[in-house]
Amino acid sequence: MSYKSRGSGGGGIELPSRNSVSKKWTLFLCLSCFLAGMFFTNRMWDVPDGNGTTSTVGMMDEKINRDSDGCITKLRDLKREPRDNLGEDSNDAVQALDKTILNLEMEIAVARATQESVLNGSPVSEGLNDIESTGKRKYLMVIGINTAFSSRKRRDSVRATWMPYGDKRKRLEEEKGIIIRFVIGHSSTYGGILDKAMEAEERKHGDFLRLDHVEGYLELSAKTKIYFATAFSMWDAEFYIKVDDDVHVNIGTLGTTLAMHQSKKRVYIGCMKSGPVLAHKGVRYHEPEYWKFGEEGNKYFRHATGQLYAISNDLARYISINRHLLHKYANEDVSLGAWFIGLDVEHIDDRRLCCGTPPDCEWKAQAGNLCVASFDWSCSGICRSHDRIKEVHRRCGEGENVLWSSTF
Repeated sequence: MSYKSRGSGGGGIELPSRNSVSKKWTLFLCLSCFLAGMFFTNRMWDVPDGNGTTSTVGMMDEKINRDSDGCITKLRDLKREPRDNLGEDSNDAVQALDKTILNLEMEIAVARATQESVLNGSPVSEGLNDIESTGKRKYLMVIGINTAFSSRKRRDSVRATWMPYGDKRKRLEEEKGIIIRFVIGHSSTYGGILDKAMEAEERKHGDFLRLDHVEGYLELSAKTKIYFATAFSMWDAEFYIKVDDDVHVNIGTLGTTLAMHQSKKRVYIGCMKSGPVLAHKGVRYHEPEYWKFGEEGNKYFRHATGQLYAISNDLARYISINRHLLHKYANEDVSLGAWFIGLDVEHIDDRRLCCGTPPDCEWKAQAGNLCVASFDWSCSGICRSHDRIKEVHRRCGEGENVLWSSTF
């Protein structure tokens, strides 16, 4: 707005416009600030550390936290919207949204775990990378046979019965997508006589998966966790199986059984049970943390019996990512079940995974209901398995043709 001097009337002298001057100065100041900001940004963005390298960890941490927190907040806000707004298919929509949130949270956990590895100066493990991006082959299943240093006779009996040996094992991997390995760690005196004996057996047979783990009966929960994390990092499979070395398995029937659940996510398969929590010291399967399960005499939550169970790829991934946080109970089958409590996991109770030895498995085979696994409940495995497993295989085995003719 311009103004005129008082008393000058319509012909007074018009003073310079203040607005026109203000706009020019404003434009000049904005441009100056922009250039100054660019100058200081270029000077201060890359902060060298003591070795002359650029420090980006702080920015990386801030970006991950900002993006992940914002993403999860938005999804949770959507999840809290009234279900009536979703229309007739509200239940399906909410379930789909739940799965999307869980998948995103797991992906964010992977990113944070990768960042933690960078901060600690350690290499990023294969399990924290997207396996699909590495071009690895997709397998149907990885079977880990839990074994011990003293179980050489058991391993030889398994090689002589249900586990393909030598070239047949390699053919099984190539044609059927089935990996089988004996799973064992190392002794408390690393490099001692027990480890050397195991290395010699490995050179002869080449069928071991060695873990970064100290062997011991009281360390089975830790071994199970490390096995799934290690197997997941090495092979991209639909399912990961743990089985004891004194159990008889029909591999073809196992593959057919698991293939029925390939389209499902977060699957936990086994013979589900709920045994008593044993509070008294000195008894087998004693649970030192019995008080966490309520009053004395209570039972455990439902979980798969430890002789054989299977989990899907995304559950193995979950264990791999969170292995440092997952609590270990005295019994490894209880520990595994506890890790899935509170997650959206489908528990599948399949009694073919826990048949008895002959005549039980033999009668079922004759009736057309071939067993996946056979063992004696009284021994938590086949009693004297290195002597009796050949008989179980002869009377209850599926036959070699079943495996090689099966399509999964």
